[in-house]
Amino acid sequence: MIRILKQIFRTGIKTETIPPVLDPEIAKIGVKLEAVIKKRFRGSLAIRQIDAGSCNGCELEIHAVNNVFYNCERFGIHFTASPRFADLLLVTGPVSRNMEIALRRTYEATPTPKIVVAVGDCGCNGGIFGESYATVGAVDSVIPVDARIPGCPPTPIALLQGILKALAD
Repeated sequence: MIRILKQIFRTGIKTETIPPVLDPEIAKIGVKLEAVIKKRFRGSLAIRQIDAGSCNGCELEIHAVNNVFYNCERFGIHFTASPRFADLLLVTGPVSRNMEIALRRTYEATPTPKIVVAVGDCGCNGGIFGESYATVGAVDSVIPVDARIPGCPPTPIALLQGILKALAD
């Protein structure tokens, strides 16, 4: 153990510094988002992300919104594991028959005022899966939807714009 610590002290810190975000579109959307979140939610928007049966393409883009490049937390957006603390539900995928009841329960557990955003083509209109023996269809066939973010999958910038649109309405 001491040998490892000596090697760590000898080597030092070898990480790279994070470059500043140079994309002006992210900064522009971020300023608007931050202002709306400060005004309506006192500085912190809690989002509960729900996978209702997607292929995980949209989830990868949602994870990208959390990475160091987009860093949604600097705008006041936080993801929560409990719908009881959520201000906004971000629902992906066509609603599978197995997730229909869970989605309704999650919606009911979310305090009012509830904001629901359907993400991706599957969440907006059922996508390539549509309505079949395995799926109920789009998110709005189970719970009311306030905003839709189309795309297969939508980009992180489109996700931030969609969240801004949902909050501004």
